[in-house]
Amino acid sequence: MNVAILGVGTVGAEVANILIKNQKLITARSGKEIKPIIGVVRNLNKPRNTTIPLTDDIQSVINRDDIDVYVELMGGVNEPYRVVSEILKRGKAVVTANKALLAYHRFKLQNLACDTPFGFEASVAGGIPIIKVLREGLSANHILSINGIMNGTSNYILTSMMNGGVKFEDALKKAQELGYAEADPTFDIGGFDTAHKLLILASIAYGVHGNPEDILIEGIERITKEDIFFANDFEYVIKLLAIAKRVSDKIELRVHPALVPKDKMIAKVDGVMNAVSVIGDAVGETMFYGPGAGGSATASAVISDLIDIAREIKFPMLGYKAPLEIMQAELLEQDKIRTKYYFRLKVEDKVGVLAKITNLMSENNLSIDSFLQKPNIKKEDDATLFFTTHTSLEADVKRVMGILKEQEFVKDEPFMMRIES
Repeated sequence: MNVAILGVGTVGAEVANILIKNQKLITARSGKEIKPIIGVVRNLNKPRNTTIPLTDDIQSVINRDDIDVYVELMGGVNEPYRVVSEILKRGKAVVTANKALLAYHRFKLQNLACDTPFGFEASVAGGIPIIKVLREGLSANHILSINGIMNGTSNYILTSMMNGGVKFEDALKKAQELGYAEADPTFDIGGFDTAHKLLILASIAYGVHGNPEDILIEGIERITKEDIFFANDFEYVIKLLAIAKRVSDKIELRVHPALVPKDKMIAKVDGVMNAVSVIGDAVGETMFYGPGAGGSATASAVISDLIDIAREIKFPMLGYKAPLEIMQAELLEQDKIRTKYYFRLKVEDKVGVLAKITNLMSENNLSIDSFLQKPNIKKEDDATLFFTTHTSLEADVKRVMGILKEQEFVKDEPFMMRIES
């Protein structure tokens, strides 16, 4: 089985190298020799850590008749979509690790693919086989919820802040030095990378349509040492979570930093590792843990799809052979999300301010669960207050946040974070 690799960066080179290095093992397991015969790059002058032939003429590779499977590792959305669409129209199999491509075009690609194999295990959580878990291993289950840490960069930063008392800026800089974060880390720390992955999983679990712009996405940029202080004091850790769950006849999808009790399994996932918890109505809770990024882990997932194609194993791309009428699932409106909330407020340190805040919250349907004031060691004129609520409605919380911003006694922009217990 001849393979072309479109995009020979870190992952693409590792795919080629593993196919060559572990050739006998992969042939024994797949029943066919899987050969990387050509790679496509943008710049032929850039050194590549692989021995396969390279070209910068992608169209000539697409037009070749001797290639059985194309591995798309180009990155981006529009150009990969054009390329993959053309390949599928030619009836050739595709394997991709491109979560952005799938976040926007997964259903159009499914319609193009029909019975042509299309693998994308590497698009979510790197070395964790979560696509196969949802599409195959848990296929008898109604999925009640998915909770995951799906971005190693953000998890590394938050772990450094929680365990080492490091400031956000310093943790980000260290992540960049170690190669965990890009020079422009917005995609990771802003939650967008995680949102793309969540949409892919939700499509398999619930048949959900929708783009990243349709769901709640918040990043970790505003997490401060004050939030770490509160989390430690109340036995929480802070994680960037991807959450999907069924709420009546709708599906709730959101990505945001959250306070998680320290005794929860997902709270113990540190550093660059990923984890996904899936609750099915038959199996109960299952937990999957492993490296979510990196050349070798992602390449491993790519090659698992190549082996399935070599074995002529065919799965419906998004997990359904026929429409599931009872799952005409729509996305839950963001204002209708219900969970617990945490507030951090910097206010004037004066008598009566606390009463004004609690009255304001009460008037807007927020019930306070706990309160903490950070000790004012420097005897400043301002005080930092922390509140948590009982389960509340997102719309009420947003309204309160807007009102608080307008109050003269509030000296900095209010900060809110959700609590997932």
